[in-house]
Amino acid sequence: MAGERGGIIPGSEGLKNALRWLSERRQDDPAAVRGKLIDEAALRFDLSPMEVEFLLTRWTDAPP
Repeated sequence: MAGERGGIIPGSEGLKNALRWLSERRQDDPAAVRGKLIDEAALRFDLSPMEVEFLLTRWTDAPP
């Protein structure tokens, strides 16, 4: 199962949903504070400390 995944994004559904939500939020409000969005995503999607650390260190806004 782990071998089926590609890319660098871990396989957690919560993390995938959080990434989708974060991207939508930044599109809606580009001035939103990145750290606050990640904190809110952590609560909404019950992310582990490791997943939050991943977002803090790896999540960047993709160009439109």
